Amino acid sequence: MPQGQPSVVPEDGLTTRQRRNRPLVAVHTGPGKGKSTAAFGLALRAWNQGWPIGVFQFVKSAKWKVGEENALKTLGASGEGGRVDWHKMGEGWSWVQRDDQQDNEAKAREGWEQVKRDLAAETYRLYVLDEFAYPLHWGWIDTVEVIEVLRTRPGNQHVVITGRNAPAELVDFADLVTEMTKVKHPMDAGQKGQRGIEW
Repeated sequence: MPQGQPSVVPEDGLTTRQRRNRPLVAVHTGPGKGKSTAAFGLALRAWNQGWPIGVFQFVKSAKWKVGEENALKTLGASGEGGRVDWHKMGEGWSWVQRDDQQDNEAKAREGWEQVKRDLAAETYRLYVLDEFAYPLHWGWIDTVEVIEVLRTRPGNQHVVITGRNAPAELVDFADLVTEMTKVKHPMDAGQKGQRGIEW
């Protein structure tokens, strides 16, 4: 097992084990490809540890058949590893915003209320809040409230938030932040997304 050495050991009174096992808030943001992909890779690790996992898709349309959903649901139902529950908070809508915005906002808020209930009940060990940065960026959900709920969540619950334009306050609060930057993308040369790569 890799033995990473921290550059600083804080004087917080915690043992190495206590500090190592603290629940984390991670943010995957930036304009590059791979934010959700990285979060689902983390979910695979959590599944292998036997952790219950809750995936909450906030923006992608419920009509999209993403490969990660099928794979993680199959693994969750296999009887090995942890259970996986998949929640589509934006039933039938997409960040392209073709639908009525007020309805989209209401669905996003309903989704956040469900996440809050699950955090309070300690339903999952890992939460993947996929594309959750968008409703925060658009002002549909209050970032200050989200940070306070995450700060005071009970137990040992890890939370991963994905999406472009994560608010600065959330970035400052999070324990782990990765910004995906685009160097090149096939779409720049006119190629559309393809099966097995984008979905």
